[in-house]
Amino acid sequence: MQAWQVHENGEPGEVMRLAEVARPEPGEGQLLLKVRAANINFPDALLCRGQYQIRPPLPFTPGLEICGETEGGRRVIANPALPYGGFAEYAVADAAALLPAPDALDDAEAAALHIGYQTGWFGLHRRAHLQEGETLLVHAAAGGVGSAAVQLGKAAGAKVIGVVGGAEKAAVARDLGCDLVLDRRAGDVVGAVKEATGGRGADVIYDPVGGDAYAKSAKCVAFEGRIVVVGFASGAIPTPALNHALVKNYAILGLHWGLYARKDPRLILRCHEELTELAAKGAIKPLVSERVPMDGAAAAVQRVADGVTTGRVAVLPHGGAA
Repeated sequence: MQAWQVHENGEPGEVMRLAEVARPEPGEGQLLLKVRAANINFPDALLCRGQYQIRPPLPFTPGLEICGETEGGRRVIANPALPYGGFAEYAVADAAALLPAPDALDDAEAAALHIGYQTGWFGLHRRAHLQEGETLLVHAAAGGVGSAAVQLGKAAGAKVIGVVGGAEKAAVARDLGCDLVLDRRAGDVVGAVKEATGGRGADVIYDPVGGDAYAKSAKCVAFEGRIVVVGFASGAIPTPALNHALVKNYAILGLHWGLYARKDPRLILRCHEELTELAAKGAIKPLVSERVPMDGAAAAVQRVADGVTTGRVAVLPHGGAA
């Protein structure tokens, strides 16, 4: 089969190599899956760079979430078991963790429903307890993680403010349903949030960026607001001033979605059931901005790493319009 492999750490566009390799052999409790579509996540770039929390042995195939097909023909969503990731014609995954692909979504959309939407659901509902009528601020609202949070926030009845970088991404955020879109390159985000909320600030802030985005969050979070720390796509990990959280009465909430798979996997299934219902109603639909053929995977991962994409980018190992 064909698979992209990383033999040394570095930038995805430089270290990912397409090769002809043997199909992976499933281990105990695993299944071999035909990859129908593989979604690209920012952690795929971190894997290539050797900066992710998991460092698989070299060589490895990146690709952390797929829509795959079992030997019996079932369409499923899975997180492939590294080092046999999803940017390949076949991958392996733990059988107990497979989730049914929603009928309402095509293969590329289904592949994109998992990590980003699960992270959004756990962040907004399990951690921040977002309420109908509250104001949700989403950083990087046009990106893969942010676009999922925007849709989930709207589905929950929140007023959603999206922060983006650039006019093109602003247009995408508006199309996603943001009630207000702020271009961080073109104005004062903190002032605009306070003006839009009558001086109160945002009740919940969803931050997959870190760095300066977090600093702005602390300045415009509401009384008893909640800042959900999802990741650090900016590359800068902030050091919060806890005295500031104390005097303003807000909460800083960490979210590591992967822990739920180990601590309470039943919650992941419950979340997927809710996401499937929302997809069936049309309340959420992953924004897949690009569907690229197998030979375009390395360049696509690099674009995601560089932050120039919107929504999700899917790799189609077997071709077609999945």
